[in-house]
Amino acid sequence: MKYPAESYSKDECKAILDACGKSWTGLRNQALIVLLWRSGLRLAEALAVRHTDIDWSAQSIRVLHGKGDKARTVGIDEAGLATIKTYLNKTTRVFGPKDTLIITHAGKPLQQSYVRAMLPRIAKKAGVNKRVHAHGFRHTFAVELTRERVPVSHIQRLLGHTSLATTSIYLSSLSPEEALDHVRGRVW
Repeated sequence: MKYPAESYSKDECKAILDACGKSWTGLRNQALIVLLWRSGLRLAEALAVRHTDIDWSAQSIRVLHGKGDKARTVGIDEAGLATIKTYLNKTTRVFGPKDTLIITHAGKPLQQSYVRAMLPRIAKKAGVNKRVHAHGFRHTFAVELTRERVPVSHIQRLLGHTSLATTSIYLSSLSPEEALDHVRGRVW
């Protein structure tokens, strides 16, 4: 069954982050969620991010192998970077240039299947009664940028979509009132 595009409110996202806790695993999960939510990465892309892919001063992340094996650069805000730094400061692991950022206690890359089971569990703990999944954070990223009046062509580029039609599916969770507000705000 194919579910409609969905997004989460800022309060829901923050509640999910808080529900992760402050243990090493919780901080790792927060860093992963931030990569999904604040950069709009696909799950596979977020799990493949290496420490060396993050440009801390430019507030950007280099995605080397996106969908269709396409590379792109995405942005990330200061709070997102701070969340990742908190996780890195808590770990004793020294990351080499080929090591992925999001790892298990054993230092192995985290598996997508683990994340698919983990996110609904954390959402339930947070009291979020929606279907919470990695791609939902990507939709949330796109919807938030639209609400901040970022041009759709920029959102398309950040998401790595070749088709504007694909990007428009992500934005279908905007309410009719928001669409009307955009029209009401036009000037000539």
